[in-house]
Amino acid sequence: MEDPFDSERASLPRNMIENSMFEEEPDVVDLAKDSAAFPALEPDEVVYEPRSSRLLVRGLGENDLDDEEEDYESSARLLGMSFMNRSSTHNPSSSPYNRQAPPRSCSCPSARMLVVGVFILVLVASMAMVLYFLPGCTFTKAGCGKANSSTPMEPSYPNSTNGELFPWNELRLPASVRPVNYDLSLTPNLTSMTFTGRTVINMTILHNTKHVVLHSSELIITKATFQVGEGKSVEVKVLEYKPWQQIAVSFPEDLKVGQVCVLTLDYAASLSHTYDGFYNSSYNDKTGAKRVLAATQFEPQAARKAFPCFDEPAFKATFLVRITREPGYITLSNMPQAKTTTLPSGLLEDEFEQTAVNMSTYLVAFIVANFTSITRNVSNTLVSVYSVPEKKEHTHYALDTASKLLHFYNTFFKINYPLRKLDLVAIPDFLAGAMENWGLITFRETSLLVGNQSSPLDKQLIANVVAHELAHQWFGNLVTMRWWNDLWLNEGFATYWQYMSLMTEFPQLDLGNVFLGVRFKAMAKDSLNSSHPVSVSSQVTTPEQVSEMFDSVTYEKGASLLLMLNTTLPDGQFKEGLMKYLDTYRGSNTVTEDLWNSLTQAQVLPQQENVSDMMRTWTLQKGFPLVTVSRKGGHVTLTQEHFLLSADNTTHTSSLWHIPVTYVNDSCSSAPSCRQIFMLRNKTATLNVSDSVKWLKLNYMNTGFYIVHYGDEGWTTLIDALKTDINTLTAHDRASLIHNIFSLSRLGRVSFRQVLNLLDYATNETETAPLTEALSQLSSVYRLLDKRQEQTLVARMKAYIWGHFGQLMDSQDWGEEESVSRQELRSALLEMACSLGRQNCTDQATALYDQWTNSNQTKQ
Repeated sequence: MEDPFDSERASLPRNMIENSMFEEEPDVVDLAKDSAAFPALEPDEVVYEPRSSRLLVRGLGENDLDDEEEDYESSARLLGMSFMNRSSTHNPSSSPYNRQAPPRSCSCPSARMLVVGVFILVLVASMAMVLYFLPGCTFTKAGCGKANSSTPMEPSYPNSTNGELFPWNELRLPASVRPVNYDLSLTPNLTSMTFTGRTVINMTILHNTKHVVLHSSELIITKATFQVGEGKSVEVKVLEYKPWQQIAVSFPEDLKVGQVCVLTLDYAASLSHTYDGFYNSSYNDKTGAKRVLAATQFEPQAARKAFPCFDEPAFKATFLVRITREPGYITLSNMPQAKTTTLPSGLLEDEFEQTAVNMSTYLVAFIVANFTSITRNVSNTLVSVYSVPEKKEHTHYALDTASKLLHFYNTFFKINYPLRKLDLVAIPDFLAGAMENWGLITFRETSLLVGNQSSPLDKQLIANVVAHELAHQWFGNLVTMRWWNDLWLNEGFATYWQYMSLMTEFPQLDLGNVFLGVRFKAMAKDSLNSSHPVSVSSQVTTPEQVSEMFDSVTYEKGASLLLMLNTTLPDGQFKEGLMKYLDTYRGSNTVTEDLWNSLTQAQVLPQQENVSDMMRTWTLQKGFPLVTVSRKGGHVTLTQEHFLLSADNTTHTSSLWHIPVTYVNDSCSSAPSCRQIFMLRNKTATLNVSDSVKWLKLNYMNTGFYIVHYGDEGWTTLIDALKTDINTLTAHDRASLIHNIFSLSRLGRVSFRQVLNLLDYATNETETAPLTEALSQLSSVYRLLDKRQEQTLVARMKAYIWGHFGQLMDSQDWGEEESVSRQELRSALLEMACSLGRQNCTDQATALYDQWTNSNQTKQ
């Protein structure tokens, strides 16, 4: 086969960046250039778009790419000025990005410079005079006070809405009070879209205090009473500070440690229209009539919009919920319904059992709707799936999946799900993909219901979401992170277990390949300078900072690190440590170090790696390492550095990780028993192998969160090995080589000629993981060339892709595949074929579209 790039293969254009939903402005990366490849391209001209396999769970969604033409300014940021300045249609001198200064003589300073100089001199003199006459200072945490003064400056407090001083001056609540139980009564009006409520909070005083401070947002408090112990309940004044969504009740005398108090608050509010808090929604039934419902979405900080509460994860309590409704509706909450009372008004009040466990406020949930359900008993738990009546027949797959997964988690963790019921509810208008409310999990309809025309990939998505949310019933609900900076303890674990549970219980869904793609995607995000550590030690306080934690680093990198740890520890230690973690901290809150301590206590070998020492290097610093391999005979030198796609490549160059380097060699490479492990703790270390070893492949099955560079000689030997016997490496190892070499080309460490040399083997590839990775990487290059109208290079790239994958594209049919893996591959191949304008693909796509439009678009 003639290679259209054979005459002048060379490096990939540098400046590959991530086009991601998580980046408001892409990070521009200045990487090394090999000008022989794609000679019409300047540096800084490639957009990297990682393979999309995002699960629609809380805070996550598909990354829809914007393919419209960019304006000059955004293009300059994206592609770099070297490309923009050579455009004949734009005058570089007029560009705000043109860094070339106009010619100037080296004559005397201008008048402007003289003025600036005089201003600086005056400023310095003024500061000197101030310092000279300033009284002596003693600097304390409170600031500068007079010398010999032992009294720090008084803290400042904001003004509440009525003008009085608010008695608290921090976003986080004081730890002087602990809520024990909430008694909630709510009456939603689905006509006026309002609701009224009464919240009775039983609390214990932990530290002497004159104030009780809690959260309330958009609630109008109409009455408040307070009772200490067995004393009389008295009406109290409530102060509110809206910017921090806090209210406070103050007292003339201290509340004493150990006292039990009761705060009762009556309030009114509007049902939210923004899909958080207690919100209203609607849908049309089969007759076309509009049906209204009310539901909740409290994570991360919206319970305060439905009832006054201590709305932080560490303030766990029990809850008793009552909801008043019209007769035509049902209500649901976290616990089973205990009784229904008919009120004099004709309305019905449903009372639910008090929660059997302590819960964080963000996990409380309730729904008022006209839904129907199917049910099944699993290990003394009633599992139900709710939907609008018209879609009841679409709930069976979700019920089967949830039942099987609940049994798996009960058995694996050896801690049974603690509630008597588990509801999964499909809500027609739901912003998040799903939400793990304890005992009342809410979903988008598309994340739970399987219609008559649903494909295997649709079922894969639904199984993913259900597995994720059920895992949360242990990781997040039973054991909850203390604060949002450790959100990964919830989301990383739920993401990890969604894949591990499905690979065990539903192997036909091909989640191994999906999880591999997720790890690649997490690396794409984490390679940017704008990334953050998995466990954030810096301040995460404001609502905006909390919301920013719900990203791919928290979810996908967190899950990837757990996989790496599991495959590094001796057999059984990971499982034993997790069971110890769940058992020790059930019903309470944790920080990351608690997890490491539990895993260390499960240690089975006395001389093994310290879990905490190793994992701190992965969770407390952002990014991941690049391991470079160089070999002389039997001595293999491994060197680590921060893999960073950034214009400032000096950032974090001192970062070091404790890397569990796994490897196989030519004598044994494809079986798990072939895997060996070497701990790389320092910048450089030497691994000794036999002189007879021809090649090494590091990061077996890509279970480690790092990229490997083998050097020119190392890449050549691996490429030759694949061309000789494609099965010498596993499919995941072949996919990881493709991912790594494209990543290195973006960093300027390998030429694009070397990338294409590796891809030459793929003409014989048949497995989904390496093929979809190759197509994804080539597609990102092709789309950029096409967008920049580099027609010569577009034609050459198209010819290259057709030459290597055209026969495979043409062999695909358009029917349903039983294998999810084959459907994933077919989807990737046909998408590429149609995007390249391959005639038989576009003809078939057009025919199917015409068929769909002629059927009045009635298929669901």
